[in-house]
Amino acid sequence: MADYLLEVGTEEIPAKFMAGALRQMEEAAAKALHERHIGCSSIKAMGTPRRLALIIKGLPEKGEDLSEEVRGPSKKAAYDAAGNPTKAAQGFAKGQGIDVADLLIKEVGGSDYVFALRHVKGQDTAAILPEIMIDILQGLYFPKPMRWGDLEFRFARPIRWIVSMLEDKVLPFELAGVQAGNTSRGHRFLGSDQVVLTGAAHYEAEMETQFVMADPAKRQTEAWKQIQAVAKANQAVVEPDEELIEEVTYLIEWPTALMGQFKETYLEIPEEVVITPMREHQRYFPVRDQNGKLLNRFVTVRNGGSHCLDVVQAGNEKVLAARLADARFFWDEDRKQPLEAGLPRLDKVVFQEKLGTIGEKVTRIEGLTGYLAEVLGVTEAVKADAQRAARLAKADLVTNMVCEFTELQGIMGRYYALESGEKQSVAQAILEHYQPRFAGDAVAASQAGALVAVADKLDSIAGIFAIGIEPTGSQDPYALRRAAMGICQTILAQGFDLDIDKLIAKALEQCEFVMEKGTKPMVAAKIKEFFAARLRNILSDAGHRYDVVDAAMAVDWQQMQTVVRRAEALTELREDPHFIRLLAVFTRANNLAKKGGSWIIDPDRLTEPSEKELYASVMQAQESLDKTMQEAGLQGVIRLLSGLAEPINAFFEGVMVMAEDEAVRASRLALLNSVVAMSRKVGDLSKLSD
Repeated sequence: MADYLLEVGTEEIPAKFMAGALRQMEEAAAKALHERHIGCSSIKAMGTPRRLALIIKGLPEKGEDLSEEVRGPSKKAAYDAAGNPTKAAQGFAKGQGIDVADLLIKEVGGSDYVFALRHVKGQDTAAILPEIMIDILQGLYFPKPMRWGDLEFRFARPIRWIVSMLEDKVLPFELAGVQAGNTSRGHRFLGSDQVVLTGAAHYEAEMETQFVMADPAKRQTEAWKQIQAVAKANQAVVEPDEELIEEVTYLIEWPTALMGQFKETYLEIPEEVVITPMREHQRYFPVRDQNGKLLNRFVTVRNGGSHCLDVVQAGNEKVLAARLADARFFWDEDRKQPLEAGLPRLDKVVFQEKLGTIGEKVTRIEGLTGYLAEVLGVTEAVKADAQRAARLAKADLVTNMVCEFTELQGIMGRYYALESGEKQSVAQAILEHYQPRFAGDAVAASQAGALVAVADKLDSIAGIFAIGIEPTGSQDPYALRRAAMGICQTILAQGFDLDIDKLIAKALEQCEFVMEKGTKPMVAAKIKEFFAARLRNILSDAGHRYDVVDAAMAVDWQQMQTVVRRAEALTELREDPHFIRLLAVFTRANNLAKKGGSWIIDPDRLTEPSEKELYASVMQAQESLDKTMQEAGLQGVIRLLSGLAEPINAFFEGVMVMAEDEAVRASRLALLNSVVAMSRKVGDLSKLSD
């Protein structure tokens, strides 16, 4: 068994490209080896800003020898009446590289076919690896690849060197004009430009002598350990930040943490204004005291050793000081006028070329917010807060602070609203209307904030769909999937009783100025299906089986709250013996009821004891259905319907449903149809699998 090393050296790759690239390399290598029947004991991708590495351990000298059967033409086509092989048989045998006499005959699906038994020798691993690596590297996807020189080849950044070694032997290949060898490079400033490697077994150790910690997991652990140690030494705390530590990990090759500080007077401005330039722009970690109070310090991770840390610290402090000075200036300037003063400037900021300005979008948001408030019957106080928040929701977009630090939209809107004398509830709704901002983020907690959040996101979805732009594959430039998911999550969290069809219709009503005549129903249908996909995701993420999700959504799903309750009830009672019995008889009833059309039950036609009993049971169940729904919910309805299992079974045993008498047959089918209709309260049970 042998180990293989691939290292591709590049100019600095953006940190956000790295995790995806390493994952792709591992997956592509595993797939390529599997397809060529070459086993291995492990595959591990590693990387730093300047290199992508792949180590494959436990490779055999060659792939497995295989014997496979290849089906050819039918026996009738392969042999004539005298049993002699035809041109079809001869051509097939030649194509498979065997003698026509070696063809086999086997029966498949009641017919005879000729087969060729092929023996394929395993490929030499050393010979095939270069081809595999070229395919892997050419197949890597990067969000923004680039070309360099006169090459057509695209990669994250220009390739400067390639290492390709099986044990201590170089497996040469060429890519992008670079010849693979056994020479790597160390840390840009601390290491050597010529590092001769001995192979995969010692790769990490050899690179560490060159101040390159190749394994990102090890590098991240070391960086976080140092961050915590520096903070602890200064009686401070750095809170966990997975996103930031991952990004920092892919910005460095050799971590050394250090602490810096800034003027304490900057703590007088809002905390988010201090943290945002620190975290988002400089990749510094905010520092707090033991009580969680923000301190005028920060921790950063240097890409290098511990020499001249005082100089590095001073440089980082100088850069941050300039950022914070700008932030302080923006804070002071923006507060010289009320938040509302920015509204006229929104009429000059384009939201989308066809949909007009942000000012026009604000008008639509106000309209939808008012509609939602009326439909939901919220209090006048909540309605007034929501309408005011909708009016001011986007005003902070034209402030100096948000123009410079766009991550603070909504956050600064809240601060500036309070500074302008707006109510706390209005300011909070301005902040919340952007929520949830990302997966796992909280939804708007206040009713006013939730109303504006739904209105804002719904207007964006309706408008973008109205102009004919829809998310496709990985392309979603307006983040409409996130917006739709946010709407669903907000509606469910707030318990809003909203009809999705009416909601979509109202939003499109405000976008008719960009729609072609007669296209509104088609656009509405597309948006509804778009929401359905998001709701399915929510139900699946909640742990509901696929068939439960199908059953819950197959029946009218305009009310999202009802769909969730259906899924919860079906999941809870899925293994209940009473429900299992109901499902068994329902399936038979449903299959027959489909033939019943819209027939009406005629009690006079039901003369047999079993059908009379079922009719009485059905009538009784129908009378108590609504009351049961109110008092015991969908679980209670399921238990109520389960009580029909015995009379339905007796009905099937006692009568012939498809009677010759048309009137009798119609009444019996209608009786079964009424059972199916009641069951649809809890979903389409025909979607449930055994």
